[in-house]
Amino acid sequence: MLSRASKYAILSTLFLAEHSSKDKKISVKVIAESIDVPSPFLAKLFQQLVRGKIISSTKGPNGGFFLTEKNSKKNVLDIIENIDGLNKFNDCFLGLNECDSKNPCPVHFIVEPFKNSLLGKFRDKTIQEFSQEISEMGRVLTLKGLDLS
Repeated sequence: MLSRASKYAILSTLFLAEHSSKDKKISVKVIAESIDVPSPFLAKLFQQLVRGKIISSTKGPNGGFFLTEKNSKKNVLDIIENIDGLNKFNDCFLGLNECDSKNPCPVHFIVEPFKNSLLGKFRDKTIQEFSQEISEMGRVLTLKGLDLS
């Protein structure tokens, strides 16, 4: 349901939520290596995320990417909307051109509650809350052995 670009954007933003701050910025290269994404591809995603005010950046020798408190209050749906738009959530699960409550496909009423639940979770939790939930579950977004301290 989510494009690879959206998945990478979400993962890298959650990574920033866990590992960055205004005083601790992280380069695209380090993040790309840690989540195994081509650096140029992630750099383009980050340009979109910065323009959409989802993440922040500074240039220069101590530059890099980070999340401000305001960025952290955005939700995951903001990331998806910024990268792909929300049309994928309206598309038919089977790929039919016309599929809605009036013209449902065979799985429409099975998939619709799942889509709505997923949209609600992405909309109702902030980036910070998602990051915190991941940490509490013991799933740390690590840097493949790289030390950021």
